[in-house]
Amino acid sequence: MSRHPFWGYLTAQAVSVTGTRVSMIAIPWFVLTSTGSATRTGAVAFAEMAPLVVLQALSGPLMDRLGGRRVAITCDLLSVLVVGSIPLAHVLGMLTFPTLVVLVVLAGSLRGPGDAARHAMLPVLVEQVGMPTERATGLTGAVERGASMAGAGMAGGLVVLVGAADALTVDAVSFLGSGLLLLLTTKAAGTRTVTNTGEHTGGLAAYGAELRSGWDFMRKDPILMGICTMVAVTNLLDASWSSVLVPVWARSSGHGVQAVGLLGATFGGTAILGSVVAAVYGARLPRYFVFVVAFLFAGVPRFVALALDSPLTVVLAVAVVGGFASGFLNPVLGAVLFERIPADLMGRVSSMNLALSWSLIPFGGLLGGLLVASVGISPALLVAGGAYFATTMLPVVQRPRWRAIDERPAPEAALVSR
Repeated sequence: MSRHPFWGYLTAQAVSVTGTRVSMIAIPWFVLTSTGSATRTGAVAFAEMAPLVVLQALSGPLMDRLGGRRVAITCDLLSVLVVGSIPLAHVLGMLTFPTLVVLVVLAGSLRGPGDAARHAMLPVLVEQVGMPTERATGLTGAVERGASMAGAGMAGGLVVLVGAADALTVDAVSFLGSGLLLLLTTKAAGTRTVTNTGEHTGGLAAYGAELRSGWDFMRKDPILMGICTMVAVTNLLDASWSSVLVPVWARSSGHGVQAVGLLGATFGGTAILGSVVAAVYGARLPRYFVFVVAFLFAGVPRFVALALDSPLTVVLAVAVVGGFASGFLNPVLGAVLFERIPADLMGRVSSMNLALSWSLIPFGGLLGGLLVASVGISPALLVAGGAYFATTMLPVVQRPRWRAIDERPAPEAALVSR
């Protein structure tokens, strides 16, 4: 069976994530350098994230009605116009701060449903091309992490060469490339349709009923709700780590900003390696054991290493182990989510789960700042690390319930080829 649709999907993801990473660096830098205001910089970040999370949660029924592929392509192509308007307005001298905020709000409003739609496409592609779920999610995770690192490096060079606003042209082009790749290579993801039982009709009341049905399904599944809650909290703590705790540690320890980049590259690079290994061997490994051990090594050790003011070599060694372990998490989480959600609810449940998992990220910097201001950097790291440990060891406390993630569909149900 041809796997061209899956490789086309992966290529589209790589292009999209690379461009998005450029904009995540270029837009805050543009606001900070053009206005000199950290408050406005934070406001712009919130202006993108708030509609992203809200519309991501609300767009699920639309995906179930139209299909994730159609929604993803539409959002990508509309994003070309919205994101491309930023450098265009800058060139024309029309990019005022209110104009930028409006465009960023529109960009976030499209990115949220677009990201969720691509997420919902993956299980359809897995079924169509005949691939173990862990292999597909592992490869997707590796590509996304690699593209994110490449985009970050590209952003730095582009901002220096052409300026922050004009660097966003790359993001606009990446949306065009991603949309065309999905259009041309993933037709298989649009061939499966859900039988219309009358649910996917009607106006706002029917749409609201579809949203509620997705929420009801998710809240009644203890594994789905457990994963959603755990990932939301760890995302909050990871945002605190990257936006506040690591920069403050680097400055107070005397290692400087170079240590921030080196630590991020080390953790991210080994996470890519872990994702690739998970893609190859994940389908044969016990999920519960991998899940618990990976979180144990990827979480609290890095907080403790910084809190104890360990030598940089020790910090980087911990990052190597933690990054490699973290590469196994998304393949396991993705496989469990996709296998537990019925096809006719995939859009609304997966998008709601994704949105709730992201919902606390905007508050990560605030939490990190409050912790450092209240108790200092080392105690703040220990508090955050302790919270990370308590959250990620919940499956050990509730072992009987969480062992359900080891359950895999029967071969005839999974429709995969070995």
